Amino acid sequence: MLRYLKPVLFFAALVPLALLVWKAFHAGLGANPIEFITHSTGNWTLIFLLVTLSITPLRKLTRQYWLINLRRMFGLFAFFYGTLHFLTYVWLDKFFDFHAMLADVAKRRFITAGFTGFVLMIPLALTSTKGWIRRLGGKRWQWLHRLIYLSATAGVIHYIWLVKADLRKPLEYAFVLALLLLYRVVAWLAPKLRPTRPLTPQAKVEISGN
Repeated sequence: MLRYLKPVLFFAALVPLALLVWKAFHAGLGANPIEFITHSTGNWTLIFLLVTLSITPLRKLTRQYWLINLRRMFGLFAFFYGTLHFLTYVWLDKFFDFHAMLADVAKRRFITAGFTGFVLMIPLALTSTKGWIRRLGGKRWQWLHRLIYLSATAGVIHYIWLVKADLRKPLEYAFVLALLLLYRVVAWLAPKLRPTRPLTPQAKVEISGN
């Protein structure tokens, strides 16, 4: 099943880019094309970050353990659209004026949050291969890839601070992210809060015998 599903999802993930290119060639980007491209790529970055974060709870709740094989692909698509979002700002908006960009990062808090979220995705993308999992070791790799929580949070904050009037859409992303993070907190706390069963007299005898 995964053998056929993965290519379908891969090409489906490229549809937003294909639609963006089609609109660019058919004058469909509106009165402010740069803003349209920026918002579109930013939205899809957040969507793929949240989809990536949803894989673990979905896998555990449905017991469909094969879903874990899709997490890396969705994570890389989050980085892909994040890179397009960043390049739109660097190239089309600022024309590689690094002085202006550094001033933006320092003075405009939504730029600071967005830049932070993108930078945090870079080590995740670079170490997403099986080779890096072996080099870092399972536990260290898992700790490193928890940066996705910070990256997604920074991305949502970036969107909330960017929007000045209608906050409905960024708050929807914030709500979904909060649920996904809350699930992880509950899953981490549940074993620690579960009461331990008292040992039976027979078990105590066996332990003392050992």
